Amino acid sequence: MSTNNEERRAAGLALGGRTTGTDRLGRRLVNLYAGLVLFGVSMALMLVSGLGLGPWDVLHQGLAERTGLPIGWIVIGVGALVLLLWVPLRQRPGLGTISNVVVVGLAVDASLAVLPEPRQLPVRLAFLVGGVVANGAATGLYIGAGLGPGPRDGLMTGLARRGHSIRLVRTAIELAVLAVGWLLGGTVGVGTVLYAVSIGPLAQYFIPRLTVGGDQR
Repeated sequence: MSTNNEERRAAGLALGGRTTGTDRLGRRLVNLYAGLVLFGVSMALMLVSGLGLGPWDVLHQGLAERTGLPIGWIVIGVGALVLLLWVPLRQRPGLGTISNVVVVGLAVDASLAVLPEPRQLPVRLAFLVGGVVANGAATGLYIGAGLGPGPRDGLMTGLARRGHSIRLVRTAIELAVLAVGWLLGGTVGVGTVLYAVSIGPLAQYFIPRLTVGGDQR
């Protein structure tokens, strides 16, 4: 009898220490949606700092200024339009892609509704730096979930698969988006430069550490 109990206990411990496919999917979903919400919060932090935004957010803000629509709606609309550009590139969206279009925009508007608008420069700088770092962590979470890239990332990789350098494609897209957003009235400033030089290293740091089943070192 004691032998059977010990065997059951050993089997239970073995199962408890093993990551099942369902467990891994659950963690991927948690990482995906936590990352998308955090991405929206990070955008809101940079917006209220008033010190400059990343290229796509300069465009989003410029369009919001021109149309009078909430910036979250603009984020959703631009994401949907970019997603249509996947069709001729034969890119296939995943759950993460569709979720990205909707969740980030909703999270931006919800965050803007509760965040204060700081006036003191040190607080604005803290919001900016916190937003940039949070954006890097959010990128690691939702990309590390492995459930599909965001619409903008997919556009870049789809064009790169046509034989162009990823660096060249990304630079060209972001410069074009930045120029259009600035002409529409989006905020370009020190935050734009900080984002440009920081997001790559931050993503490189966070993605392998937050990838589900990846190397955590």
